Amino acid sequence: MRLGRANLLFMVGMLPVLVANTFDVRAEENGKDSAKKPRSIWEQETLTGDWGGARTVLKDKHGIDVTLNYIGETLAVLQGGLRRAASYEGRLEFSIDTSLEKLIGWRGGITHVTVFQIHNGGRNAAENVGSIADPSNIDALPTTRLFTAWLQQNFMDDRISIRFGQLAGDDEFITTATATGLINGTFGWPGIFASNMTSGGPAYPLATPGARVQVKPSPEFALLAAVFSGDPAGPHCNDEPQVCNKYGTTFSFSGGALWMGEMQYSVNQGKQAMGLPGVYKLGGWYATADFADQHFGLDGSGRVVSLADPLVRGPLNRSGNWGVYGVVDQTVWRGGEGSINIFVRSSLSPADRNIISYYIDGGVGFKGLLPGRPDDVLTLGAAYAHISRDAAALDRDTLAFSGAPYPIRDQEAAFELSYQLQVAPWWIVQPDLQYIIHPGGNVPDPGRPNAPVKNAFVAGLRSAVKF
Repeated sequence: MRLGRANLLFMVGMLPVLVANTFDVRAEENGKDSAKKPRSIWEQETLTGDWGGARTVLKDKHGIDVTLNYIGETLAVLQGGLRRAASYEGRLEFSIDTSLEKLIGWRGGITHVTVFQIHNGGRNAAENVGSIADPSNIDALPTTRLFTAWLQQNFMDDRISIRFGQLAGDDEFITTATATGLINGTFGWPGIFASNMTSGGPAYPLATPGARVQVKPSPEFALLAAVFSGDPAGPHCNDEPQVCNKYGTTFSFSGGALWMGEMQYSVNQGKQAMGLPGVYKLGGWYATADFADQHFGLDGSGRVVSLADPLVRGPLNRSGNWGVYGVVDQTVWRGGEGSINIFVRSSLSPADRNIISYYIDGGVGFKGLLPGRPDDVLTLGAAYAHISRDAAALDRDTLAFSGAPYPIRDQEAAFELSYQLQVAPWWIVQPDLQYIIHPGGNVPDPGRPNAPVKNAFVAGLRSAVKF
């Protein structure tokens, strides 16, 4: 595990702090802004502060909002999985959001660009565990990549908006605020989407060209519809999708189209609302490409046979693919500076062309659980992915043809306990524990092909800094 690069990034990240503090001291010495003394570094919203007022001027006057965040984490597999090992993963995020109305007088226009610099110390946590549910939601191939870049036009006092460009589905679809307290990637873009959609779908770290329309007929209701390029990896990809689209600049228009739609109903969202806030969503997706059957293929004479049959020449292709889902995110108690929130999500997809046919996750978040710590959040989450009957049938056929012991895929379950310690408005330290049952859905262990990958216990620590 190599941490030298992470330490170097931290040192580089501290340089703006020294510069900002130097400007603050000089301004104070010159008597400038004497009525507004700089706040303590532990109270300001970002580590580097307001850049001597430049940050506020850029945002309020010119409509330019600059974001620079760094997430670094160490995750160790203490038991089970593919190997007992520790890994370091880091991600530097640079984003620019622009109000075109303030910048050039273009009413209702906004833009957004995000670039990631992703790095790790070798193998990451997912490679050590072998699970469908990636233990880290920042896990990705080490590279510097463009993620999202889009233009949005708002109409009718923001009740209608159209967005197009390089889009990520996990920015707006099937999201839940309570689950953001968890590190495992399945609580963001769920495992059933990542496994069933081509190349994992339009989600971190692979955004893709697309267009999205949002309509808000009332403050409570919103309708979302989007179309994305079907394969974010690009055409003729015979490698890992992230390798084929290493820098996020492939701008793929291959793999047909992926359509997504979602209805949202939000209650008690205003500051003056008497009841407890909640968000409810129903959605679905449809992909136009062909998808390989999980159980059957064709032999040389065109007969339908099991994919485990030695005579098989290739899988059957199924036309199209789809899924439906629902989301509930509800505050169930609120008192003083504390609150308790719960979330539940579930999704279904057809069994013949997908590895996962059913998925459900849920959890509870406790904000301000400890006295004097109103911004800390403790979150517990659980996720269950059911392996499709067709995929499991293929394993039974493999067992029958080989005659040797062979695990039958059934399900994967992931449990997580995470605590976000708000050290400062710009710094969160997050210890995390995860337990994953049947990693990969009870797949064979490469080191012991006749036995499944063992249940994995993962412990980690994340640090997130807003510069």
